[in-house]
Amino acid sequence: MNTLTRNLILVLLSVPLLALSAPSEPVMSAVKKEAAPYLDTLKSLVSIESGSGDREGLDKISALIAENLKIIGGKVEFIEPGPDTYKMFDTPTRPGRMVHAQFRGAGTKKILLIAHMDTVYLRGMLADQQFRIDGNRAYGLGIADDKQGIAMILHTLKVLKANNFNDYGLITVLINGDEEISSPASRSTLTKLGAEHDVTFSCESSLAAFDRISLVTAGIGAVNLTVTGKASHAGSAPEQGRNALYELSHQILQMRDLSDPTTGVKFNWTISQAGTNRNVIPAKATANADVRVLRVDDFNSIEPKVTARINNKLIPETKVEFNFERRRPPLQANPAGLVVANYAKKIYQEDLGLDLSFSTQAEGGGTDAAFAGLNNQNAVLERFGARGFGAHSNDAEYILIDSIAPRMYLLTKMIMDISTGKVK
Repeated sequence: MNTLTRNLILVLLSVPLLALSAPSEPVMSAVKKEAAPYLDTLKSLVSIESGSGDREGLDKISALIAENLKIIGGKVEFIEPGPDTYKMFDTPTRPGRMVHAQFRGAGTKKILLIAHMDTVYLRGMLADQQFRIDGNRAYGLGIADDKQGIAMILHTLKVLKANNFNDYGLITVLINGDEEISSPASRSTLTKLGAEHDVTFSCESSLAAFDRISLVTAGIGAVNLTVTGKASHAGSAPEQGRNALYELSHQILQMRDLSDPTTGVKFNWTISQAGTNRNVIPAKATANADVRVLRVDDFNSIEPKVTARINNKLIPETKVEFNFERRRPPLQANPAGLVVANYAKKIYQEDLGLDLSFSTQAEGGGTDAAFAGLNNQNAVLERFGARGFGAHSNDAEYILIDSIAPRMYLLTKMIMDISTGKVK
């Protein structure tokens, strides 16, 4: 990073801090010192290709993250995928390992910080999409989703260390390598840690358009339907076949009404495939449906409905099978989360003079935060990272540089005030 670029970045980093109300000066001073190094860390993370199926790249980036956490003072270990890995159609043979770190303090509160190191991008794409800075935007593959979140955690921990703050009981960091494929290997660890910690902050990026954190996200499921029929010549003996495509079409049509606007359930067939040749009655056909829910219990109602429908066949001699994948539970708001969200809004306004919004309505896709919030009533909050845009877009993914300092200040202060009992 040349001198001109670094000076421009320092100006951008200071812009939102000019009209501050009453920030904690020791914290803000440390944040200002960490904001530029944050971009250096982000560049090093973005410069490693780490697609969900790229175990070599995931090992490389996880080693870098572990080394950084050790330097800050954490007790660090790698957690390899175990026998509790949830198998789905796209689960790799060897999902990425997790980086787990603990920082023990003198207090009692337990805080969990999570982010993910894997991306949706394929190996080789980095050659044409290097880390770059253009004005107030830092671009790169996976920069918003979610390498900025890893950098946010690392440098927030450095701010705490610079302020000699250790009034927390335990800060745990978990960085996983399988989020983009619905966390098959890390979901059980996330669920366990979420139940063991008072508060979870997930550092996915906020939206570039406005400052927002999230208390609610949709749950994601998938129905994978397979029809087995019998092949035959389509011209000379079609009656001897059992057309799997006909049966699949029948099944899709009779399950087109499983969405329920009253509960927020969305059930939509999105992919289908059948046949091998134009002149052959297809012996096999498959289809996949995308499922979204707002409540964990809604998952339980879908599977029996699909089971009941497939028993009604158009062609009795065909075989119809399905499996239902619970890819992610929904993140549901609870009283503890609302208390923490309102306090975050207060800090952002009173200390930074900035507006922070949050909603109890689900938006967008699923989140690892939902695993942390599963089966407990502890506070779980999403989007505590920098503001970004273009996730999963190989030519337009970026973060806003001037959002780094405010977001780092917010996360730091939330950890400090939760630890000292100010958040009630």
